[in-house]
Amino acid sequence: MNNTTKLTHQKELFGHPVGLYVLFFTEMWERFSYYGMRGILVLYVASSATAIDPGLGWTNKNALILYGWYTMLVYVASIPGGWIADKFLGQKKTVMLGGLLLCFGHGILAVPEDWAFFTGLVLIILGVGGLKPNISTMVGGLYKKGDTRRDSGFTIFYIGINIGAFLASITVGLVAYYYGWHYGFGLAGLGMLIGQAVFFWGQKFLEGVGEFSGGNKVTQQEREAAKKPLNKIEKDRVIVLLISFLIVVVFWGAFEQAGGLMNLYTDAKVDRSTDFSWLEEIPAAVFQSLNAGYIIVFGTIIGGFWIWWKKKGKESSSLFKMAIGTIIMGLGYVFMMFASQEASSEVFGKAAMTWVFLAYLFHTIGELCTSPVALSFITKLAPLKYASIMMGIYFAATGLGNKLAGSIGENSQLKPFIGTMIVNKEDVFPFIKMDSIEIKNKQKNIVKIFDYPINEDKNFSIKAKVYNDGGKVIFKEFESDIKLNSLFALSLDKDSNTKELLETLSERKIGISNPYHAKILFEKDKDKAQLIENKGDGKDYNISFVLEEQQSETEYTTFKWLTIFTVAFGVLLLILIKKLKKLTHGAEDSEDLAT
Repeated sequence: MNNTTKLTHQKELFGHPVGLYVLFFTEMWERFSYYGMRGILVLYVASSATAIDPGLGWTNKNALILYGWYTMLVYVASIPGGWIADKFLGQKKTVMLGGLLLCFGHGILAVPEDWAFFTGLVLIILGVGGLKPNISTMVGGLYKKGDTRRDSGFTIFYIGINIGAFLASITVGLVAYYYGWHYGFGLAGLGMLIGQAVFFWGQKFLEGVGEFSGGNKVTQQEREAAKKPLNKIEKDRVIVLLISFLIVVVFWGAFEQAGGLMNLYTDAKVDRSTDFSWLEEIPAAVFQSLNAGYIIVFGTIIGGFWIWWKKKGKESSSLFKMAIGTIIMGLGYVFMMFASQEASSEVFGKAAMTWVFLAYLFHTIGELCTSPVALSFITKLAPLKYASIMMGIYFAATGLGNKLAGSIGENSQLKPFIGTMIVNKEDVFPFIKMDSIEIKNKQKNIVKIFDYPINEDKNFSIKAKVYNDGGKVIFKEFESDIKLNSLFALSLDKDSNTKELLETLSERKIGISNPYHAKILFEKDKDKAQLIENKGDGKDYNISFVLEEQQSETEYTTFKWLTIFTVAFGVLLLILIKKLKKLTHGAEDSEDLAT
């Protein structure tokens, strides 16, 4: 539907149409907004609802469920987004509409209200669906068919995506850390606003690109192809494509732990302290910049390696690259296994940042081997009559992979044991310390005071030993060994998992000589915390905790099986590579010979 002929009057810059740089900066700022928001999404949802900068107060498990659905729908929305462009608006107007929805969506996220958060998510899903698939098509529309600059144009465009993601993860993460979640969301929205302004300004350089030319307009070649049944070669190629979509699901199901499980793990279990006086601790969201940073550094190197590898006469088909990429990405979780072992080697321990850096490095190398070839592979194998459908299935597979990632992360988080504090606040003073606390004064300004957290309705935690003693669960303060059972009562309602606690301790023979441990969180009820007249009364506190050892085991097992499954899946593909290549009937042979 877009114009694939380069206009004679089109201006050029550095050997490419100026329109490429318009789309470059538009997509850079759109990805800035998306990855900036994604980097703090799970952290915000799982943050306490009664903190000085409150989040939604959800459990890690529920936060990851939301993350899985959100990231899936973002990709699935690309299917109706492409359909709207083809049938009604054209790519250019659909990108403009998507950008506007994104501006509104990110802007609403800056409002500190629950309704604004969910409204913003819906608008962002719709906006990305309209912008993402169509702006890439417009890049292709800048070049006439057979133009040798097309691949390098897409490479420049891809760099823009990762520059935006890199800058966002650092700046939005830091702003959210120092100034608040909604300032972080607001900064992401500001990035999208800049991108929209660039796209609007650059319309004169995009004349004839992405224009709507009638929803029913098809070429004679497309019309004839639609009438013909698939032949043997085309059927075989469809089979290979469906297998490649399975690779996409597996790859992104493992890779997309970045914004979910790995984000939460980095926040809770990684030592992020620094020696810099101006930055005592690196915000967890900033680690999301590693992937984009590595792509910028290693993208050309990995691309150059595959060219060299092919010239050496070695196997370099798209399926081979995707298999190798899946294996390398899976091996990245070996470093997260090491991190888990290091963190659990001591009670309430943490892992070194080095493991996270190495894990993201392997994930990125795997991505560079897999992701860039997937779309190209579809265009080579898809029968003409099913080209659009296959592209839609690809986006759906990517979305399913993201949903799988959320489900894997969700299952790695234990359901917390819950209860209620049953004593007066004075009774917990011996177990907590006075500390510097940030609060909002009457003028709504954030100030620091020195007090007990419970006097300001703030959360606090007590580190405890937990063990079974004669059929009863005993809690003792970690350092003093003072019994804590009198402070709270565990929930006994039908949805509670309290019985599992005793069963777990009994089955594992956890006694006084070999106790488990827990960081018991005392959290003021969200609604009661809003009542200023009851501030500091010490009432309406709920407690929650997981067994540290059990949670560490679950996380380690998750990282281990992510490694085993992805590596085994990649190896299986390598074993079947000859049979799968045979089914492509030489779709990539001419390309190989020409290289």
